Amino acid sequence: MFLSQKSPSIFSSVRLGQLLAVPTQVELQACWELCRLHNNIGFWVVWIPTAWSIAMAYHAQPSLSALDCLYTAAFFVPLCFGVKSLIMTIDDILDYDIDALVERTETRAIPRGAISLERAWLFFALQVVIGVTLALKLLTPTSLHISMFAWPLYVIYPTCKRWMNFAPIPLGFMFAVGVFMGWAELNADGRIPYSTLIPVYLSCVCWTIAYETVYQHQDKIDDAKIGLHSPALWCAEYTIPICTCSAIGFLSLLSYGGMSNGHGLAFYLGVLVAGISLLVPLVKTDIDRPVECKNLFLGTPRVGQIILGGLVADALVQRWMDGVPF
Repeated sequence: MFLSQKSPSIFSSVRLGQLLAVPTQVELQACWELCRLHNNIGFWVVWIPTAWSIAMAYHAQPSLSALDCLYTAAFFVPLCFGVKSLIMTIDDILDYDIDALVERTETRAIPRGAISLERAWLFFALQVVIGVTLALKLLTPTSLHISMFAWPLYVIYPTCKRWMNFAPIPLGFMFAVGVFMGWAELNADGRIPYSTLIPVYLSCVCWTIAYETVYQHQDKIDDAKIGLHSPALWCAEYTIPICTCSAIGFLSLLSYGGMSNGHGLAFYLGVLVAGISLLVPLVKTDIDRPVECKNLFLGTPRVGQIILGGLVADALVQRWMDGVPF
C-alpha cells in the first residue's frame, strides 16, 4: 500500500547554493500556484466568517461607525489572503507524494517538477516569517492569541487524510477562527461575546463539512486505490443526506447566533436565501460526477456573501430605525 512507503529525506542532496538561488520564472509561477492565487475560494472561506463577525459587532455596538468596520474588514483582506496562501502551500508540500498519484492533482507545481520540495519549504518558511511578523505587529493582543489557536492546525490538517476520515472538521476550525478575531479587533478591551459567537463558529464547521465532503468525491477513486482516508469514502452513498443535515446544522447554529446578537428580519431573509442557494444544488448533486461536486464547491463563496449582505442590511436598518448614526 502506498501509505506504507518511506519518503526520502527532504534536504538529503540539496546544496546551500541551489537552495538559496534566485528563483526562475518557472519557480515564481509555481509559487503563485502553491498560494492558489489563481483561485480565491480559499480567501473567501477565511475572510467571510471574519466579515460576519465585524458586521455582528457593528449591529451590537452603536458606538462603532461604519468607517471603523469597513476599515477593519479591509484590514483583514491581505491577512486572509496571506493565511490562505500559507495553508495552501503547506498542504501541497505535505501532500506532494499523494498529489502525484491523484489525477486531479498530479499537475500541481511540486509533482510536475516546477519547483523542488526543498525550495517549496523555503518559500513556506518565508511566508511564515512574514506572516508571524505582521501578526505580532498588526493584530491586537486578543486577536493574536485567538489566531494562535489555529496555527498548529495549518500543519495538522494536511496530514489528516492519512489517518482519519474527518479532515473537514479541523479544516472548519481553522478557516472559521476569524469569527472571533473580527470582533476582537474592534474591541480594544478584548471583550468577546463567546455565547453568541461560538454557535456561529460551529456553524462554519458544519458548513465546511457539507461542501468539503462533496468536493472530496472528485478524488474518491484515487483515494481508495492509494489507501487514503476520506469523508467521501466514509459517507459513501449517504453523503448527500449527511451533508444536508450538516448544512441544516450550519443554518440553524448561525440563526441562533444571530438571534443571540439581536438580529432582525433582514438577517433571517439572508439566511433563508443562502440556505436555498446551498441546499437546492446540494440535494441535486450527483456525487459520482466530479464536475457536479466541483460546481457545488465553487458556489461556496456566494452562500457566505449572501449571509454577509443580510447581516450588513440588518445592522443598517436597525440603526436607521433607532436613529443611530451610521
